[in-house]
Amino acid sequence: MTEPRDIHAYLAQFDDIPGTRVYTAKRARAGYHMNQFAMSLMKAENRDRFKADERAYLDEWKLTDEQKQAILDRDYNRCLDLGGNIYFLAKVFSTDGQSFLQAVGTMTGMSPEDYQAMMIAGGRSPDGVRSIKDRT
Repeated sequence: MTEPRDIHAYLAQFDDIPGTRVYTAKRARAGYHMNQFAMSLMKAENRDRFKADERAYLDEWKLTDEQKQAILDRDYNRCLDLGGNIYFLAKVFSTDGQSFLQAVGTMTGMSPEDYQAMMIAGGRSPDGVRSIKDRT
């Protein structure tokens, strides 16, 4: 018989992966309202309201000030840190007229063309730093 695993210790390991945010239940709970806001942009009338006054529209949602600012800044990496799900956040950059490729490129610091070429070539190399704590 195996010993029970400490689920919190297990999930904490995911926070040590450089450049990766694993969408855990904890993140889902933190980002619930942000993701609901993003999904609201599926309706044209909501996209129009958001584009007319982004701050006012965001104020209608139970978002933290930090989440609102991350959305206003279009800092998608910060949105992910605060519980956003990339597939829901796609509604935000789609509202801005950006493709998934363009938006994700901004998250990597690469041009969309360089990001696309990297992904077509097989993605990032698994070699290199595999742990944030091992960087020091």
